[in-house]
Amino acid sequence: MKLRVDTFTLLLLGAIVLASFLPATGSAADWLTTAGTVAVALLFFFHGAALSREQIIAGATHWRLHILITALTFVFFPLAVLPINALSDIIPTWMPKDLGLGFLYLGVLPSAVSSSIAYTAMAKGNVPAAICSAAASNVFGMMLTPFLLLLLVSTSGAGGFSVAEALKDIVMQLLLPFAVGHAMRPWLGGYLARNEKLMARYDQCVIWLIVYSAFSHSVVSGLWQNLPLQAIVFAIALCFALLGFFMVMARFLVRRFGFSLEDETAVVFCGSKKSLASGLPMAKVLFSGHPGFGMIVLPIMCYNQIQVIVGAILAQKYREKIEQARESSPAHTAEN
Repeated sequence: MKLRVDTFTLLLLGAIVLASFLPATGSAADWLTTAGTVAVALLFFFHGAALSREQIIAGATHWRLHILITALTFVFFPLAVLPINALSDIIPTWMPKDLGLGFLYLGVLPSAVSSSIAYTAMAKGNVPAAICSAAASNVFGMMLTPFLLLLLVSTSGAGGFSVAEALKDIVMQLLLPFAVGHAMRPWLGGYLARNEKLMARYDQCVIWLIVYSAFSHSVVSGLWQNLPLQAIVFAIALCFALLGFFMVMARFLVRRFGFSLEDETAVVFCGSKKSLASGLPMAKVLFSGHPGFGMIVLPIMCYNQIQVIVGAILAQKYREKIEQARESSPAHTAEN
């Protein structure tokens, strides 16, 4: 299978390089911050208008599958990153405080919607279940993520942001625009459905703007002076380890509970992925003005690129297995 580097991945890397050499400062930085705030609010407004209630209701009857995916996303993953954050007290040169906080944040993020569904479809798995679980994960994630982060921060002793201020901003900048957008779905839903590619481009533009603005702020605050090379390599290795661990755990639990191979694809992809599209906008709200913002979002950026590459390979393998299983099934044999 031939892999090609995703264009958007190159654009994100370009944003980091540009911010490293030409960071926005002064009034330009203030303008970018304001533009980012407005862009994020519009992003969640559009998501609210585009999300159909039927998408969530469609797969709700498969409750055992959804409970398993939710547990992986919002219970087991947060628990897995707690020891990683603890490394900031043991080996601070390999795991600075803000990087440890970034792994805590990675752990409480919702599942990635588009890639989870796309890879499940590519693998010929249970697409309706993937749609239901990934969509529900993101809707509930807007409420769960800040509360889970508060719980992990209080448990681990990490800090660096005002929880009360962050929760207020989450409601005003994310939940309120989402609710208003959903209320306007009867008027906007059709247009958004016909222009999915345009909306996807807008999502990517918002993420690029956030990445450039965030890294500009962090570079000016001394990101590369405070983040050793070994910490970057260590963070990438940990992201590989986390993804591999949760894919293996998902497969083990699916087979332990007797789900089908099609269900397994939905659990593996939805239960192991983390959303960059939701994670960066929420991080901008939760950690607004934090000098270590670049370090905090580094784990989700690394994890996202790794899950895209590994997911593409794994989806092809699942597709081959499912096609072979269907060809050897008694019903298929009888038809021939």
